[in-house]
Amino acid sequence: MAGEAFIGAKLLQQQQQQQQYGFSAGLAIVLSGGDANDTISKPAILSSTEENEKWELERTLGHIFEVPCDSFLLIDNGFDVSISESILKVKLKQLYSRPSSEFSQWDGVHIIENGLGKGVVGMDERSASGDIRFFKHSLLVESQAMFSSARANAHVSKGKWMYEVTLETAGIQQLGWATVTCPFTRHEGVGDDEDSYAYDGRRMRKWNKESQPYGQLWVVGDVIGCCINLDASEISFYRNGIPLGVAFDGVRKFDSDFGYFPAISLSQGERCDLNFGSRPFKYHIKGFLPVQAPPKMKIGEHVAVASELAVYLLKCLTRLVKLYSQDPSTSTSVEKLRRLKRVTPVVGLLNPIGKEICKQFFSLLDGDLGIKEYVVWGALVPFMLETFGTQAPHDGASLDKVMELLLSFPEFKDLVIPTMKALSYGCKTSMINLVDCPYTGSYPYLALACHVLKREELMVHWWKSSDFESSMEELLSRKGPNKQDLQTLMPTVWWPGSREDLSSESNMRQTTLALSRAINKVEEMQWELCRLLINFSPSSRPSQSAGSVFTSFLQNLVWKNRGADRNMPPPGLSNNSVLVSAYTILLRFLSEGFGMDDTCELMKGPRQKTDTGAGFLHRGGKQSFPVGLFLKPNSHRIDFSRLGGAFSHLLKTHPIANEDFEEITWNEGDMDVEESSITHSTRQKPCCCSGAAGSLSSSGKNLVKFVNRCSSSHGNAIPERPTNVSTECTSSSYGNEIVDKPSSSEQTDSDLRYQPIQQQKNAVSRSTQVLSGALREEELFDTMVLIYHLGLAPNFKQV
Repeated sequence: MAGEAFIGAKLLQQQQQQQQYGFSAGLAIVLSGGDANDTISKPAILSSTEENEKWELERTLGHIFEVPCDSFLLIDNGFDVSISESILKVKLKQLYSRPSSEFSQWDGVHIIENGLGKGVVGMDERSASGDIRFFKHSLLVESQAMFSSARANAHVSKGKWMYEVTLETAGIQQLGWATVTCPFTRHEGVGDDEDSYAYDGRRMRKWNKESQPYGQLWVVGDVIGCCINLDASEISFYRNGIPLGVAFDGVRKFDSDFGYFPAISLSQGERCDLNFGSRPFKYHIKGFLPVQAPPKMKIGEHVAVASELAVYLLKCLTRLVKLYSQDPSTSTSVEKLRRLKRVTPVVGLLNPIGKEICKQFFSLLDGDLGIKEYVVWGALVPFMLETFGTQAPHDGASLDKVMELLLSFPEFKDLVIPTMKALSYGCKTSMINLVDCPYTGSYPYLALACHVLKREELMVHWWKSSDFESSMEELLSRKGPNKQDLQTLMPTVWWPGSREDLSSESNMRQTTLALSRAINKVEEMQWELCRLLINFSPSSRPSQSAGSVFTSFLQNLVWKNRGADRNMPPPGLSNNSVLVSAYTILLRFLSEGFGMDDTCELMKGPRQKTDTGAGFLHRGGKQSFPVGLFLKPNSHRIDFSRLGGAFSHLLKTHPIANEDFEEITWNEGDMDVEESSITHSTRQKPCCCSGAAGSLSSSGKNLVKFVNRCSSSHGNAIPERPTNVSTECTSSSYGNEIVDKPSSSEQTDSDLRYQPIQQQKNAVSRSTQVLSGALREEELFDTMVLIYHLGLAPNFKQV
């Protein structure tokens, strides 16, 4: 009787606590004390029965929500969704444990409001000197003058602070900190004044009125951390998270009204992307705070970082989905718990609990665009990578379950574009390393992007966005190494006649083999991504043929990079690795064939086999080439010199009709004969793919010969570029003619001023004209030759 009275008294106390904590009637909480601030780890919940099934359910819920399994018991038979809602409410309240005073650290930052939003840090356009352009909320900048400078709209006066700069080009840039008195002129910028400090990785020097040697050579895709420690009066820099050492000491301190601004100076054509804290840092340096405080949520006198709440909810979702994973290849702690019968995947829990978790997740993102971007970069994308796996075999089944839960909420569409931005950013900033070979570099991000884009509704949403073309280029980019990176990748170097021992030869061969496998994995994923684009046909315009989006992307890529083959290329070009990737993809398509027999199923699942039909380059016999393809004055190709002279000269000497085509004959290996079949993985390439001059001189046959000129209706030249695109190209900053002008950068990257595809996409209704018919191999062959001329030939000339 005494025990029953005790339980009854505690149940009465639970009813009083229920109103405060929001628990449903399906739970009975017996608190260990009467303090209203007791957490969920202290309550004990009594059950009216001791059946094993209920204990298994309780253990399962405890595992999902990361609470001790003995901290609660169920009263009612069965499961009600309000139980998970109640547990989540209490658990999330625990995360609001930080007092508001903890964020007083940001008192050392003073933000000047300039229209970007309250508490938002970006580049102050009013401070700019020279001709400098601002994009993406004044975080992406490009210099159009010989020397341009600008500073942020915030300064720091005490504490330890940092911001990150992602290099879009790798020329002369001076990155660092400066006071408001630092002069910005045509010849002076950051580091040219007593109270301004800068690092220039192109010249490998640090600047403070005078320059001294410092740091490493930087390359495109590097992330430079700019850190200032006013407590120790020091300024230091980091390259991809690696410290370059203290650059400056004895930095003067000022009062709160006069401090140091993040500031940059760029030479002509240079571009960089700045992150002051609007998204999580790629390489956060311990002890340093972002200039812009992370988005937070507040309840009373307590606050929580939004991303921390999101991380907890997504971890709950991970444990829930893994519990129901049917993939036998995964052996996780959950599987071990199953075998021990400590947790049980109770039928019917996945959808109700999963949707409740997603409901709480999307409630965090309601209304604030800054929170959405921060949570996507800092919580959602890492969660998706963890669920899918960064190495093969990937757990696509678990990710599909997650995607189905997320897609049941219309708010998820607002996260698609930030997700693709985060994945493309990962591709351009992640370099291959030996530890994770062969699934390293951009591979994890590409693999996840391909899996996500197999859902047509997400592909459409991405394609409609203004960031489609720029993010597509970043997905095809690859980060290169500098000298120090090469020494890490190739610790042992050997060549015939060297003094190294035999083990050095073996080590080098193993290293090169590992790197080769890693590059092949990246190229495979890039190929799959382009297969998705080839198969994609926007449902808003059923008349558009499959491949039109991919072909338009290639056309604009070629147009954008005209002039890249000049001795002094113009600024605003694509990253050279994008052109190399595009060339490799086209070469494989034309070598092996398109495999269009199975690409129709590509949106529904992964590719099962490689097409073994003869590719265009290895198809023997007669080939017909439309002459107009090479000579017709298309707006996106008129600037290119053709074999035989300038375009105007060829047009006069070779007048043609639209229907003219030339027939040529070449001899190639028979793709039907296994011994002579040529594929992407064939080690001995045929003449058209081989760079060995000896193979041509040793052959007694004329591999290619002209036959005759004919006329046929199927030989139409590539259609004219749409009028609206041509107009936009003409009115862009390139102008009608390209003038040779110097660029301090030896690298070339994506153009921010010319995005014809995005500018056409206003809504579902479009005026875009597309290429008629299916993909034409002759057109892709011509594009591949042009990309070789623009992207690869200059590389060989430079070597």
